[in-house]
Amino acid sequence: MKKILVITFILIIVLNLTQITYADTLSIPAETAVLIDAKTGNVLYNKNMDKQMYPASTTKIMTAILALEKTDLDNKVTVDSKTPYETQQGDSSHIALRPGEELTMRDLLHALLIESANDAAVVIARHISGSVEDFSKLMNKKAKEIGAKNTHFTNPNGMPDENHTTTAYDLAIMAKYAMEKQTFREIVSKYKYSISETNKQPTRYLKSANRLLYGVGASNQINVNGNYVDIKYDGVNGIKTGYTFAAQNCLVSSAKQGNKDLIAVVLHCQGRNVYIATHKLLNYGFENFESKKIAFKKEFIENIKVEHGDMPYVTGIIGKDLYINIPKGKDEDVKRNIVLGEKIQAPIKENQVLGKIEYSLDGEILGTTNIVAATNINMKPIYKVVNNTNDSIFKKWWFWLIVIFILWRVFIMYRRYKKRKLRRKKRYNIYNNY
Repeated sequence: MKKILVITFILIIVLNLTQITYADTLSIPAETAVLIDAKTGNVLYNKNMDKQMYPASTTKIMTAILALEKTDLDNKVTVDSKTPYETQQGDSSHIALRPGEELTMRDLLHALLIESANDAAVVIARHISGSVEDFSKLMNKKAKEIGAKNTHFTNPNGMPDENHTTTAYDLAIMAKYAMEKQTFREIVSKYKYSISETNKQPTRYLKSANRLLYGVGASNQINVNGNYVDIKYDGVNGIKTGYTFAAQNCLVSSAKQGNKDLIAVVLHCQGRNVYIATHKLLNYGFENFESKKIAFKKEFIENIKVEHGDMPYVTGIIGKDLYINIPKGKDEDVKRNIVLGEKIQAPIKENQVLGKIEYSLDGEILGTTNIVAATNINMKPIYKVVNNTNDSIFKKWWFWLIVIFILWRVFIMYRRYKKRKLRRKKRYNIYNNY
């Protein structure tokens, strides 16, 4: 009996141990975190990624997106009279903007993303929308458009507000979108910048708080899985730090090694845990995933049936190369699913999208690429005539007059036929009675 109990106990331990995944042992020292593939947006790791959190200054990613899309970076912006007094109190980060000061939008963006200047954020907001309230509406609208659906912003800089919340996943989606913009990438990859003398202030020298870009030496050491390493992380090329008492330390990071691009988000970390958590996420992504070119531009897929074409089939090929990050050693398990349009009809132009290919692993879609036409397919002459006729004749008033006349004639002929039939029937009945 004792032997059976011991064996049972050992089996329970072994079974429990086999259920532990690498992600379970990652021990990310953050309340919420997420790691995504920066090219596809696929989630590689998450810890409470959909939990509502305070984002602090990582909010400024969205402010920068709108500035890039709605302004000319070389235009001068004049600082209003209210912003300096509203944003330069206490320990708020700022660049001491002065009422009436003139700066380019480019300089304001550098102040926003490098120095994390709260005053610059509000000046940008008022320049674009006239008020912080209206700019916040614009921020929320843009967030929804790009897929950040659990976000509600009330200001452009992340200053404390219990209604100003987002999620780790939403921030990752915003960062992915922002990093697709060349100017944004260039700004966040810098950790120093100088703003030339203005009409109100001497030259300013900005420095980022993001030590992942530059933190080396004895004063910049962190313990990652028992090893002391520099905070600076090879391959990191941005993005944004954040801190308030309620939000604690927050960090959105982008990194590239070889052909692998990752975005990591960690929220509500204590002290340097914000860097430890980010190192662990990026290490996990780079060490356990590999970037594979899974689809090749112009690769033949299949001959696709075409309706009304002068050729019965069109050659479907891949529109562009596709790279995906997959767990190492799992490339053979990736499945391919071809999805074509419901009805493929001529005329078809070269490179016209005919459908798509979805690549998935364990039920999760890792990436998609379009299937396009390799050649033009013309419409059969008879269908071309009908098609052209349909496009023009139905719009003519006389066409409908003819249709009405024909229907009227059919109706008259039918009535005459019925009357003749009735007369014949009566004559037949009279004849039979005699």
